[in-house]
Amino acid sequence: MRSSTSLLALAATLSTASAAAYKGFNYGATKSDGYAPRVQSDFQSLFQTSKNLVGASGFTSARLYTTIQAGTTSDPTSAIPAAIAEDISLLVTLWASGTAFPNELTALKAAIAQYGDAFTSRVAGISIGSEDLYRNSPTGIAAGSTIGADPATLVDYIKQVRSAIAGTALSAAPVGHVDTWTAWVNGSNQAVIDNCDWIGVDAYPYFQNTQSNGIENGAALFNEAVDNTANAVGSKPVWITETGWPVTGKTENLAVPNTENAKTYWQEVGCPRFDVVNTWWYTLEDTDNNASPNPSFGIAPGSPLSSTPLFDLSCSGVSSSSSSAKPSSTASASGSKSASASATASSAISSASSALTGGGIVSTGGGLSPTKPAVDGSAGTVSATATASGSGSTGVSGGSGSGSGSGNSTLLTTATPTGTGSGSSSTTPASVTGNSASSISGSIVGVMGGLLAALSLL
Repeated sequence: MRSSTSLLALAATLSTASAAAYKGFNYGATKSDGYAPRVQSDFQSLFQTSKNLVGASGFTSARLYTTIQAGTTSDPTSAIPAAIAEDISLLVTLWASGTAFPNELTALKAAIAQYGDAFTSRVAGISIGSEDLYRNSPTGIAAGSTIGADPATLVDYIKQVRSAIAGTALSAAPVGHVDTWTAWVNGSNQAVIDNCDWIGVDAYPYFQNTQSNGIENGAALFNEAVDNTANAVGSKPVWITETGWPVTGKTENLAVPNTENAKTYWQEVGCPRFDVVNTWWYTLEDTDNNASPNPSFGIAPGSPLSSTPLFDLSCSGVSSSSSSAKPSSTASASGSKSASASATASSAISSASSALTGGGIVSTGGGLSPTKPAVDGSAGTVSATATASGSGSTGVSGGSGSGSGSGNSTLLTTATPTGTGSGSSSTTPASVTGNSASSISGSIVGVMGGLLAALSLL
């Protein structure tokens, strides 16, 4: 039976949910190989596919990771006119780490002026950043990270956005932040919670490889992440901004990627929430441009793009009261972002820096092919693949996956918490002054058992 806290978490979310909750996928700024920026026609093809998925209906929303068009400094993303053409709603994101934010704000204001009500009327919400608090967590800082954003910075950015949209047709858009549950339960981040209209949570049981993370426990581990988030943020509505199960890739402890397990996860995690809680799945496709991500989370083929999914998406017989058993586990934490791969991103990409661009943002959700190395919170070592393409030296993706450049680096952390966990690397732009078509794997949530131990000392 579903735990009482799961029911409370769901009820808290439902209390503010509209009659027809937003339902869709995550979309990156580039194609899955990390090279080509997605243009309007690319986004339109994706949105058409989402709307016409065989066995499913109503997937008419898109979560973006940047408001900037890849390949530009501050032009509005072409996902906006694509969404207008295809009648798609948008969860807009302004990247908040590094020095990206001023250009993001410029792009948002330009989009309001350029597209008017056709844009503003379909904005589900505005996210100020994505997993910035995790990347700025004690574990990341201990590893020497300067990539992320602290609570005060995010609060300042939230206030800047509210000021920028005041008096515009976007003034009523709810403003929030997306992060891992471990960031939300950290009391030092309370100011961000206080300034948000909604809370976005990313969770991936597949990566929780120090726990009993077989598919039979997938829903329970996910529920635990949502429970912890809801308990920490009080009455704030919790939106599901990223989750999924890979269809191919390496086994993570007991978690086996295949279409049957992806189908089970879809039915046990997605179906109870679709049309009830705002949910953006990871991901529609991640194999366009002949990319071969490992693991691959795409539910639909990308080369060529097809509306026929890799597994049955029907939710018949599944309701919002569907439950899952509590996981059998020896670990004390789940649902966290990777520990410190992002913290030492600069060293991870040193051998590939000449291939990285200096601007724009390559983001999660099909912009890149996922490579998500594990993190061990106790041993303090991370193996990450830093690969990219393009030109320049400072751009790093906020996305999930890798391009085809170079640089297979081993990162050494100085994490001190006891316990073990798993996760993935995530990097963000150091600056946004130029064009972008680069990628470093990131923004996929894993587990880090030692993180709570560190947070309890704060």
